[in-house]
Amino acid sequence: QVQLVESGGGLVQPGGSLRLSCAASGTMFSINWMGWYRQAPGKRREFVASITSSSSTNYDESVRGRFTISGDIAKRTAFLQMNSLKHEDAGVYYCRIIRSDSSVGYWGQGTQVTVSS
Repeated sequence: QVQLVESGGGLVQPGGSLRLSCAASGTMFSINWMGWYRQAPGKRREFVASITSSSSTNYDESVRGRFTISGDIAKRTAFLQMNSLKHEDAGVYYCRIIRSDSSVGYWGQGTQVTVSS
């Protein structure tokens, strides 16, 4: 069993910041990719950012320059620093990991981010 626990969501005003955390625990297997997705009400889940075991990062164009992903793949932790938040950043943010031996992915339960004045 794999558990992914996200935390750090909450209510923030436009222009504010939040830092999300993701920690994976459970069955010990190697991970080579951790990422964040988000889903707004009535919309599809969309990619936000990712980090690989070689520390290579990738961002959706809508968050590039405002969000920063970091983490330690070996320690199964990832963080998403979100600055200059906009209304359109609101949604449930999900952590995802991909194991290196099979490319099987796992999702966390999500953490809510609300951007409102």
